[in-house]
Amino acid sequence: MKSRLALACAAGGLSLLAALPASFMALAQTAPLSDKSTLKPVASFSSIADQKARSVALFKEAGKVIEHPRCLNCHPAGDKPLQTIAMHPHQPPVTRGDGGMGVPGMMCNTCHGAENATIVGQSPTLKSVPGNPAWHLAPIEMAWVGKSLGEICQQLKDPTRNGGRDLSKIVEHMSHDNLVGWGWNPGEGREPAPGTQAEFGELIKAWVDTGAACPAG
Repeated sequence: MKSRLALACAAGGLSLLAALPASFMALAQTAPLSDKSTLKPVASFSSIADQKARSVALFKEAGKVIEHPRCLNCHPAGDKPLQTIAMHPHQPPVTRGDGGMGVPGMMCNTCHGAENATIVGQSPTLKSVPGNPAWHLAPIEMAWVGKSLGEICQQLKDPTRNGGRDLSKIVEHMSHDNLVGWGWNPGEGREPAPGTQAEFGELIKAWVDTGAACPAG
């Protein structure tokens, strides 16, 4: 049933995409992995003697994940999610709604099931519908798009803007949350976030352990 629903939603999305300019379709294609596709291990920062400088460097490395479209697309500054590596507005057009789950008639789980759904023979640019049991937009107070890495860093340390988490819970969230982990398992046709969730979690923990210093700006 989920597969049939995903295909139906994908077909609807394809009909909308067909009306879009060819330039959009070209941009929607999967981009090749960049040289930023890996994460340096925590140990590689041990030579930085100044603890604050080391903490900032660790967060900048983790920022390769935080600022990747796999994360930013669901942390928009407005009420509409983004999609593709080029961060286009979501198609079909949807809006945040209560709890970031969409609005009646266009809820997130209308098309997004509990797991990624591969699409066969539909389009060379749309190969799967992403899915996760907790699929939803991040709360608006947790918006990242349009902010500098330093601003996001300060936001992550502020319980009023990070979901009420202290730093230990931030480490747990980044290291083990299943929806965060989707960024490394985004389905066929999508570039994953850099490195692995385990490596990302280790960087965040080391950043916290060294004082959780933030980059300037």
